Amino acid sequence: MAPYRPTAINHSHASENRIHSDDVARAYGFTGALVPGVAVFGYMTHPLTNELGLDWLGHSRVALRLLKPAYHGDRLSIPLTQTGDRTYRVECFNPADALLATVDVEVPLALPEVDARARIEAASTKPPRVEIRWDRIDVDVPFAAAHWTPTVEENARYTRELSDDLPVYRDGVVHPHLIQHWCNQMLVRRFMLPAWIHVGTEMTFRRVLKVGDAIEVRAIPIEKWERKGHEFIKLYQVFLVDGGAAVEAFHTAIFKVAPKAAPSA
Repeated sequence: MAPYRPTAINHSHASENRIHSDDVARAYGFTGALVPGVAVFGYMTHPLTNELGLDWLGHSRVALRLLKPAYHGDRLSIPLTQTGDRTYRVECFNPADALLATVDVEVPLALPEVDARARIEAASTKPPRVEIRWDRIDVDVPFAAAHWTPTVEENARYTRELSDDLPVYRDGVVHPHLIQHWCNQMLVRRFMLPAWIHVGTEMTFRRVLKVGDAIEVRAIPIEKWERKGHEFIKLYQVFLVDGGAAVEAFHTAIFKVAPKAAPSA
């Protein structure tokens, strides 16, 4: 199968997350504004849905790793490889043939039990947003839930941003790009993050999300750590439909990016 070859587009120049702007991204040592990781994931789902149809969106385990940034205008090369009887790998390369991201997918005979944290009640009130800081992240304390009903217009927008013309999304299946956007939303609904980077997500798809579904999204910060000057957060998230877990996600981000090292004298 020939690699899928979309052109990466940064639709988030005006985002509150200034890592998607040229000036701030360059101040942190990047070539320019970063294309959002959720968009890179969205591009990478095209060959999966094209080959597997809805099977993986309703019954799979998915591990996304974002290794290097994609930049606006990059012509991406995205091959899909079957790695086992029920396993697949998608890779994303830039024009210089650097590996930017991987998505490993398993479509098992049976999915694992739903994480026990899916049953933890969300916070009863939503506090005012504050700028994120290490001491403001309360591990194992749930956020307030979000109530989301995907619309035709919203789904079309997130599909159109990727130039993804697969008919399943026109027929009302929620695009994985939009699902990942809501993984991000659960973090930014709680905190202001001036410049941050999505680095990976592990997901379990248990039910195909559809336009019109009444979805409750819950999130709990379960870990925070520091590495090489970066400060990380991991959230457990669950998308509930009719009281059952439709999608689970372990969503990881650098919430405080290490400053660019000063040049040596």
